[in-house]
Amino acid sequence: MASQVAKSLIKVKYPTSGIKFDTAKRALSVGAALQAKKTLPDRTGKNVVLVDGVRTPFLLSFTDYNKMMPHELARHSLVGLLQKTGISKEIIDYIVYGTVIQEVKTSNVGREAALAAGFSDKTPAHTVTMACISSNQAITTGVGMIAAGAYDVIVAGGVESMSDVPIRHSRKMRALLLRLSRAKTPAQRLALVASIRPGHFVPELPAVAEFSSGETMGHSADRLAAAFGTTRQEQDDYALRSHKAAADAQQKGYFTDIVPVKVDGKDALVERDNGIRVSTPEQLAKLKPAFIKPHGTITAANASFLTDGASACLVMSEAKAKELGLKPKAYLRDFTYVAQDPVDQLLLGPAYGIPKILKKAGLQLSDIDTWEIHEAFAGQILANLKALDSDWFAKTYLGLPGKVGNPDLAKWNAWGGSLSIGHPFAATGVRLAMHTAHRLVREDGQLGLISACAAGGQGVAMLLERHPDATAN
Repeated sequence: MASQVAKSLIKVKYPTSGIKFDTAKRALSVGAALQAKKTLPDRTGKNVVLVDGVRTPFLLSFTDYNKMMPHELARHSLVGLLQKTGISKEIIDYIVYGTVIQEVKTSNVGREAALAAGFSDKTPAHTVTMACISSNQAITTGVGMIAAGAYDVIVAGGVESMSDVPIRHSRKMRALLLRLSRAKTPAQRLALVASIRPGHFVPELPAVAEFSSGETMGHSADRLAAAFGTTRQEQDDYALRSHKAAADAQQKGYFTDIVPVKVDGKDALVERDNGIRVSTPEQLAKLKPAFIKPHGTITAANASFLTDGASACLVMSEAKAKELGLKPKAYLRDFTYVAQDPVDQLLLGPAYGIPKILKKAGLQLSDIDTWEIHEAFAGQILANLKALDSDWFAKTYLGLPGKVGNPDLAKWNAWGGSLSIGHPFAATGVRLAMHTAHRLVREDGQLGLISACAAGGQGVAMLLERHPDATAN
């Protein structure tokens, strides 16, 4: 009966591959000798570099950041970036910030954060939104500005606060209030007030759902996992791997991109991500499905959690970095954005983006030394891996003669990912970039690939190359 119900939820059934995600490999064994290191050409004419980047600790929503407005959280990342790099605010030409759930009072949160951080009112700033890849978009917008010769030094980042999201009056109530504001006489106002009914007071509550389909992302993830034959145990095993890897990296002090945050009313600084929790397979197996009940496979433990946090990074030409005496972390070599069916393929951005950018750069899977892939859901990650390893998917959707294959999973999200570290929607892209840059140094790699899915059926893939001056702290 359960299998029949599950099948009824699947619109597209994909042939599955025999991917085996060995949780023992999460120990990040990079012992095998690397192949001859490849370098990538500069496509911008400016050798654009990622100098450094920071993030606030990523915290479960409704915890220590619950009283902070998003621009205040973003301010901490901007100030932290200035302190870490030692550069002057006057050097920054432009600021680009990403956000997804906008605070209506600060709709251009990049500008408000910059002013709050003490930047000159002469420093322009704008805000972009592209769901979970918003800070990736902020970074690549900066790359484009530098490549065009418009600016030399860009700060790109992202911020999200899910602790305080806008809740709107119903459309009926909004229309009535607008008419009330235009009423010219007391009698007109009284008549409008008298027309209010209980239904007017029902609010429009926010949801992580697709406007085009009306489906929540969790439902989409459940259907995608079922379509690729991804089992509950596979998803729980992957989630456990993510938390173990993140806990290990946190304990070893690898998260050097974190800047402490002083929260009003708290004596101690907030210095660590607070969502990393190593459980047991038995505990994970006890959790009930969160979206498709009772036969779904997505649970609270194998899905990313609501998170508050902000990030910022410094992007400029290599020549400018040298002029300023800075030592960059990585070259920002290439990027691509993809879009596909927002219903059946909502979360398959990496399966489309990874082959596209590898082909564009003339690379093979084996050329990539570090993989940093956004983990919206364990089922989404495993579905993307199975899609990459599917001849049928490659021929049907990618126009390729055969499957792309599976990356070396020992190099995949070796410090955990969004399932464990957290996922403040618009801030994750910078975290992916900084973990890539730092891992390339610690693991003696040359090329790193970032990819992520996003609402609307979109996705991104980016290639970073280790800079010869790079250090891991």
